[in-house]
Amino acid sequence: MVVRRGQFTGMHGIAPVPSYVVMQPTTLCNLDCAYCYLPFRSADRKMPVGVAAAVAGPVNRWARDGRFSVVWHGGEPLAAGREHLAALLAPFDAGVEHHVQTNATLIDDAWCEFFAEHEFRVSVSVDGPRDRNGDRVTRGGRPAYDRIVRGIETLRAHGIGYSALCVVSDPAPGRAAELYDYFLDLGCDVLGINIEETEGTNTRDNTHPAGQVVDFWAELVAAWRRDPRIHLREIEWSLRYTEAVLAGSADSVLPRQLDPIPTVAYDGSVVLLSPELAGFEDPRHGDFSSGNVLATPLTEIIAGAARRTPWVAEFLDGVEACRASCPYFGFCGGAHAANRYFEHGRFDTTETDHCRNSKIRLLEGVLQHARDHQPSAV
Repeated sequence: MVVRRGQFTGMHGIAPVPSYVVMQPTTLCNLDCAYCYLPFRSADRKMPVGVAAAVAGPVNRWARDGRFSVVWHGGEPLAAGREHLAALLAPFDAGVEHHVQTNATLIDDAWCEFFAEHEFRVSVSVDGPRDRNGDRVTRGGRPAYDRIVRGIETLRAHGIGYSALCVVSDPAPGRAAELYDYFLDLGCDVLGINIEETEGTNTRDNTHPAGQVVDFWAELVAAWRRDPRIHLREIEWSLRYTEAVLAGSADSVLPRQLDPIPTVAYDGSVVLLSPELAGFEDPRHGDFSSGNVLATPLTEIIAGAARRTPWVAEFLDGVEACRASCPYFGFCGGAHAANRYFEHGRFDTTETDHCRNSKIRLLEGVLQHARDHQPSAV
């Protein structure tokens, strides 16, 4: 498959309605993972109910027009406590779908009853077998693995399905097959693989030899094809795109407008496009926020972002630079804003290590597997 430069048309700004909203019920996390990007994870700053109520207004309207999600995400959302999280949920209509990204260490029977009552979709962060979880430690530096597994076992005991999110710091030979077999045994429904990123407070280098990363993804495809019981997020993205290219409909893969992905911080400030930018400041751009829902409706914040938030305009220039120069643009839609900033210090640059590891080499790995497993000629 050849993807030609200029094959795909450009996007047209930011969509007025997001596909989901990220909410930060607390900045606090009870773990201190080595690769974490969050700046205030040792501080317990809880979201006031008034912030949730301000967001619920537009979210409830959007949910009436179709499926809409609110994602409760980090710090550790469960550290907010069930009573407070219930108060934050109260302003949202029953039609809103709630997700939580959790390290699972606080999950017990009471939390499972809470998830069932509010119909939560649960995603657990775990990096594979015990010896692959060395970066996931408590604030005292002790391994968190046993507590994570205990939380997962409690979910399973209550019959609650869950997704898993795995960070891979070293995509070495043999790692992909090992991870896939582990998650098959763990019993998750969906698996997402994130190769570690240099962003936020995590300054560790994430460059890897190109061939090694391509082989990692190809090995993961092979493992999945042997026993495809799990929805494997990155592989399914790639296969949908490949199918669209072969069908001549690749232009339909990317949306015509960027999803704003509004992240509402604990204090109501809104950062668009990249949740990882929340809580950081820059001499040129300030705190990256485009407004605060306690002062301005979320719909207005999204609608005016490209005009009123200079870094967003700079990022849109960067997206167009990607479109004009990168043969993989039709697959990824351009480097993510946070990766551009934390790797290059600007938003109008193009290729990032995250692009290379998790987009370009992902697609090349899928294609490598396809080439190596072509049917024999009869």
